Amino acid sequence: MAAAATCIAVVAVAMAVLAPGARGLDRRADFPPGFLFGAATSSYQVEGAYLDDNKSLSNWDVYTHTHPGKIKDGRNADVADDHYHRYMDDVELVRDLGVNSYRFSISWARIVPRGRLGEVNSAGIAFYSRLIDALLQKDIQPFVTLNHFDMPHELETRYGGWLGAGIREEFEYYTDVCFKAFGDRVRFWTTFNEPNLLVKFQFMLGKHPPNRCSPPFGHCNRGDSRREPYVAAHNVLLSHAAAVRNYRTNYQVTRDG
Repeated sequence: MAAAATCIAVVAVAMAVLAPGARGLDRRADFPPGFLFGAATSSYQVEGAYLDDNKSLSNWDVYTHTHPGKIKDGRNADVADDHYHRYMDDVELVRDLGVNSYRFSISWARIVPRGRLGEVNSAGIAFYSRLIDALLQKDIQPFVTLNHFDMPHELETRYGGWLGAGIREEFEYYTDVCFKAFGDRVRFWTTFNEPNLLVKFQFMLGKHPPNRCSPPFGHCNRGDSRREPYVAAHNVLLSHAAAVRNYRTNYQVTRDG
């Protein structure tokens, strides 16, 4: 999960809608009514600012610093594309692609740095609010992914990541904070990015934090590749269900999401 070369590198396919030399032309009038064509990023890969404004260390922040051999060229995303400070420029780049939607993930560690035991980070809320407002001002529909493989490192330590049942309440709390803060402007939500790969790489192959696996799938210092992926998947599914139930019960009708 090394940092992307640029904020829009992961969505270069979107350039297919533009003719050569057409940078900055608005092609969205050519879309059928209701058609959304977009770009996507993940918070860890683009934001940088890994300790700015009261954000806590995420599992990936710690992993890339303590397991350099697991990451190509020993890189980390402490700075990445510096999207946290350059988001307005990045919104302009997305606008120049001619797309009308943008999916980004929220850093759990930036919103509730210590989970339910700590406070909501107002600076993190303010950053994503500015980003959402900037997108809407450009007529770009924001799509929010609530978890893209990352969580506060403290929660990974406290619960063993997705292995501990307590992580379900943590995820429900975190997602509720997001629904309250951004739901007046965000209609489209994704709970987990590729949960099948999350479980596979974290608890079967051990290639992502918390780096748990066992032979013949991998050679980690700890883990059980035959059992733990199912435990983690169970908790991910129940966390998803809790977030969806909360949204449908308390937010969907009033916020048309």
